[in-house]
Amino acid sequence: MSEPFLVMLDRDGTINVDKHYLADPAGLDLLPGAVDGLVKLRDAGAVLCIVTNQSGIGRGYFDRTTADSINDALVEMLKPHGITFAHIALCPHAPDEVCECRKPAPGMALECAQATGLALADSWVIGDKASDVGLANNTGGRGILISGETDIQAGQVFTAPSLSEAADYILQARAS
Repeated sequence: MSEPFLVMLDRDGTINVDKHYLADPAGLDLLPGAVDGLVKLRDAGAVLCIVTNQSGIGRGYFDRTTADSINDALVEMLKPHGITFAHIALCPHAPDEVCECRKPAPGMALECAQATGLALADSWVIGDKASDVGLANNTGGRGILISGETDIQAGQVFTAPSLSEAADYILQARAS
């Protein structure tokens, strides 16, 4: 196995279906290709972390305990596949609050790097929004956009239809 490397993943719209302020773990559904992609990354030596903006907390739609229960349910869903996360970083702030953790700010990535001891310069961020790619840009890593927003100029970032294809791209890039 190669040297470990850090892969930070957005949660909603990347690993699981984005249900727009998901507030009930029972509504958690994995996206097609998510398990396959996570397994490929794990098998290649990736240390997986989740980096998730949860503005529903800051907006008062749900509380931190609810957000943590959804993260716990996701961990349990993936455990039978041998998928674990070294760290889960969560930003509870609304978009208009000033903080260092809301993507694309580097706070959650720094938290993951500290938790894992891995360098951000060799990291990858996979997500479905421009802020996810912005996190990669702001920390010296590389970003991959899973479908999602199209407001990123063509050629700036690799786009993939699913986490499985994103994993394939990372493995090809690391092999060359």
